[in-house]
Amino acid sequence: MSINVIMPVLGMTQETGKIVRWLKSHGEQVKKGEPLIEVETDKAIAEIEAPGDGILANITANEGDVVPVATVIAVILAPDEAGNDRRPEVVQRTATQIKVSVPEQSVKDLPALAPGILDVVTVSPLARRIAEENNLDLRLIKPKGNKIEKADVYAYLERQKSAAHETGAGRLLASPKARRLIKEKRIPPPLPMGSGPGGAILAADLEEILAHPGIETQSPPISPVALPVESQSPIDKPASFSTVGTSWRIMSERTTLSWQTAPHFYLMREINASQMIQWRDNIRTRAATKVTITDLLVKVVAEALHRHPRMNASWQDGHIALFGRIHVGLAVAVEDGLVVPVIRNADQKSINELAAERERLIASAKAKSLHLEDIRDGTFTLSNLGMYMVDAFYAIINPPQAAILAVGRITDRVVPVDGQIVIQPTMILSLSCDHRVIDGATGAMFLQTVAEMIEQPLRILE
Repeated sequence: MSINVIMPVLGMTQETGKIVRWLKSHGEQVKKGEPLIEVETDKAIAEIEAPGDGILANITANEGDVVPVATVIAVILAPDEAGNDRRPEVVQRTATQIKVSVPEQSVKDLPALAPGILDVVTVSPLARRIAEENNLDLRLIKPKGNKIEKADVYAYLERQKSAAHETGAGRLLASPKARRLIKEKRIPPPLPMGSGPGGAILAADLEEILAHPGIETQSPPISPVALPVESQSPIDKPASFSTVGTSWRIMSERTTLSWQTAPHFYLMREINASQMIQWRDNIRTRAATKVTITDLLVKVVAEALHRHPRMNASWQDGHIALFGRIHVGLAVAVEDGLVVPVIRNADQKSINELAAERERLIASAKAKSLHLEDIRDGTFTLSNLGMYMVDAFYAIINPPQAAILAVGRITDRVVPVDGQIVIQPTMILSLSCDHRVIDGATGAMFLQTVAEMIEQPLRILE
């Protein structure tokens, strides 16, 4: 039986993925779990693993193509199917995007699920949210398997749109981000068919429309006046241009989005690090893996998130969504930017397991070989610049998370201890919070818990 290879969803805000490189060729034998393709998302470049064993065939997305999520980009055939020419339905493929064909069907002909079908058919959270936004009864959708996915909802809405078009009652099919852009920019109809599943309009489609010289909106953009090149003084002319790498571009896009949409506020605290240093040194005497201060901080942060679940949350469509797991991201500097690999279920791992996982993730990040599971589903981020001799800094929140902890170096400072002036190793922590999710008191209590565990590590056992 053949297995579809689809463009995966790596983040809640992701609408498309870019094909960077196929690691296997058409007709080549592949095994389940081995690297199959490199995909660029809004987070990083990740290796996507083969979903099954067989022969890779019918590749419909080339390197450089930008493909909507949930789109079939190839199939893996069983040995007895290798001679068949089975291709996913594609009506158009350009150098930048793929559009998936959805068979036209009248609304009255759509098969409705029998009452009680949702008791035996599961629904993905994203599919349920899209259905709610479009006032769609999920009982009307017949999935291909035993689970209703986002693609099933989009396909049904497209068939509705086709039927409504025949009666003149058009209905907008667009992603939430595109809907907001249409409203904010006051883009008038008619709107073209989008590049998303089932023709859904994506934000990228609207950016192209706004950039087109013939488009007119109700609020015309102001065109900047540029001086002719020959009239500019030498000081105005750039000496040279530097090509921006993929990692740097992704980082710039994500930090800009966060800074523009999340109302940041900051909490800072200086902490005595003497007990943490002793903790690390004691572990190193009996651990095979080199344990670092970062590993201990991940352990402390994970435990603090367990005790303060509001910090392990996100702002989604006007609501606060609490994450069910604790996945701590580590900001890692690479050759041309910054990536945030994720230590999954950090609260359930020992110090040695955290250290081993950190070593693996950092090595993969620097080698540009991070896998899908290495970068997805982060719920909180830790950024440590202490090794660069930075005393303190404010970090920008990593969307869609609600907070990030910035850590400075450990250095000797003069502090009061029991009424005496002494020199102690201290470190400065700064917590950046999204005020839509976290208020000052909540952030302060979380930082207090982190401080207590650093200064008195035995509190982790309480």
